[in-house]
Amino acid sequence: MDLGAWLRGLGLEEYEAVFRKNKIDPTVLPKITAEDLKELGVAALGDRRKLLDAIAALRAHSQPAAVATATETLPRDAAERRQVTVMFSDLVGSTAMSARMDPEDLREVISAYQKCVAETVGRFGGFVAKYMGDGVLIYFGYPQAHEDDAERAIRAGLELVAAVSGLKTHAPLQTRVGIATGLVVVGDLIGSGTSQEQAIVGETPNLAARLQGVAEPNRVVIAESTRKLVGSLFEFEDLGAQDLKGITGPVRTWAAMRSSSIESRFEALHANGLTDLVGREEELELLLRRWSKATTGEGQVVLLSGDAGIGKSRLTAALLERVATAPHTRLRYFCSPQHPDSALYPIIGQWNVLPASRATTRRKRSSTSSARCWRKRRPQFRMPRSLPSCCRCRTTGAIPYSS
Repeated sequence: MDLGAWLRGLGLEEYEAVFRKNKIDPTVLPKITAEDLKELGVAALGDRRKLLDAIAALRAHSQPAAVATATETLPRDAAERRQVTVMFSDLVGSTAMSARMDPEDLREVISAYQKCVAETVGRFGGFVAKYMGDGVLIYFGYPQAHEDDAERAIRAGLELVAAVSGLKTHAPLQTRVGIATGLVVVGDLIGSGTSQEQAIVGETPNLAARLQGVAEPNRVVIAESTRKLVGSLFEFEDLGAQDLKGITGPVRTWAAMRSSSIESRFEALHANGLTDLVGREEELELLLRRWSKATTGEGQVVLLSGDAGIGKSRLTAALLERVATAPHTRLRYFCSPQHPDSALYPIIGQWNVLPASRATTRRKRSSTSSARCWRKRRPQFRMPRSLPSCCRCRTTGAIPYSS
């Protein structure tokens, strides 16, 4: 395409020089936005409108072939039955804003909001399935599943509320979020062209949408199904049972307030105690033998690694129970899935456990110490000069060593 001829056809040949100066060629032209035109110096609203309409025509002309190519690579039946945590996010007061704001200003506000949603949920592994004006549909658990999708969704919702409130736009913004978890069938392609989307079938999306509808501004409301999966990882406000349109029977709802002070996900999900350890006698005996050697001065290192949910933390807890009365220092290393490229989250706690005689001496020194074990939330010791990359860590187990 001849750029000069294209501009002359629009009667806007005076912008040819500035377009060429900024290296605007036919491959870049379909991606030009209203903000780009302002930066290029297209000050007149009428000229910008002509250019945007012409660019939209170019984009529509080039898109069908690309969509068809991408569709051909997909399997015909890609639908899957999955447990998915669904989030609905909605911009509060958008109807009132549309009545008092210029359409271009409103577009900038909604674009900023949508970009904020995409960036925030993306950091937690969420998948933006669909933009619906000022609403956004998000999946956690599809197309990539994680063992903590419910937790990720709530953390993303809380961070989203704060991020949207902090946006610098023409008007202060608020959002409301609804979250539900359940079995769905997801992945069917419906529609065609630019309206094509991956459909999700089941009650869960409808429930999440209804929860978003009853949420107050800047609140994250979750269903009981999601609440059960996160244990005491968060502080919640019980909103009681509510009658929701299209949902059979009352639904118990909760408002997620903030993260709790519990640092271990394992402890948060087992606050009521642990079940008996079954089928891990060999592994436990191996750890105890290594512990015995360490107590005699032979340093030992054990790597406990395995798939998510296989029982690494449970086996570590069993070891800690067996050595609880022996003097040792416990360091807990934790690679946060929300900060995979940072080495600033390596140690989340330290416990010193002393035998009875040393504990008695400790109590004499401090009248407030009445237990054999005490916990230092933020250990004061020198960090190693180099730390392993968190993105390569495969285990979050805590192994004690003899002091």
